[in-house]
Amino acid sequence: MSAQPRLLPWPGPAGKPCYLVSDADGAGYLSRLADEMEAVQLQMGTELIGHARLLLRDRKAAAQELCYLSNRLIEALQDALRIAESRGGRLPGPGECESDGPAQTGKGPSE
Repeated sequence: MSAQPRLLPWPGPAGKPCYLVSDADGAGYLSRLADEMEAVQLQMGTELIGHARLLLRDRKAAAQELCYLSNRLIEALQDALRIAESRGGRLPGPGECESDGPAQTGKGPSE
């Protein structure tokens, strides 16, 4: 089983964080779905930045358009921060190797 629950890229009920505890080392269905969702969210954020640059160059942009853009940028930033938190939580800690799991003590089962 993985050492840390994975923060999923979508909120749970009432907007609370949603976690996955898996023993599939990221190969399970929900892990793959979360990976795909993260990729979509990051791509949407990238496209939104491009749209924002164009809209901000337009001196005739309406306040409503800018407000809508601001709200979408906030959502994209929230998604990116959730992804960063999730990925950071899955990094190996000090003394851990990605393939080894938790650090080994070198003692046998009877010691």
